Amino acid sequence: MRVVIAEDLFLLRDGLTRLLEANGMKVTAAVENGEQLLAAVAADRPDIAVVDVRLPPSFTDEGLRAALAARRAHPGLPVLVLSQFVEQLYARELLAGSSGGIGYLLKDRVLDGAQFLDAVRRVSQGGTAMDPEVITRLLTHNSSAGPVSTLSPRERQVLALMAEGRSNAAIAQQLVITERAVAKHTASIFVRLDLQPSDDDNRRVLAVLAYLNNS
Repeated sequence: MRVVIAEDLFLLRDGLTRLLEANGMKVTAAVENGEQLLAAVAADRPDIAVVDVRLPPSFTDEGLRAALAARRAHPGLPVLVLSQFVEQLYARELLAGSSGGIGYLLKDRVLDGAQFLDAVRRVSQGGTAMDPEVITRLLTHNSSAGPVSTLSPRERQVLALMAEGRSNAAIAQQLVITERAVAKHTASIFVRLDLQPSDDDNRRVLAVLAYLNNS
């Protein structure tokens, strides 16, 4: 797997590089700003870009804007965003496109290397890796009106776990219910949100998150 990293802090950038390469991945470029990210993606055509939201010079949204520009130039480019904060606007912009894997992780909630590596692999394969806190904020933001407000508490739990990229089996284990019950809740969620059912877990998660984004 070929990875491009955009992170302004040298120690974190170096640490990510060492972790990924120690686990069989090739870091083709490790850069510190958005302009360099765009150049690296164009030159290396990586399997995934791991991008910090806040990059030089203003440390606001340069990383996100560069990631979005990279996806426009290279449709389907998987992007895993790292942030210190839950940026609702950033998450909504990131989820606006439905092609290619998407991830949004909070730096201080990545508990170990295995968790991060799992997220990188999942996103590179077209899946999602959303921090539960990000999902909670999105659900809260969109819960005051519209179809999302009609979901039951259990359906909200299932939706949040779906958005993390979990399978029906994993959701069942987490909530201590049967897979059949999860399937029923999932079917109800899609009916309430007026979304077509799909056997593709990644695509259905992206569809739900995109719907929440536009509610």
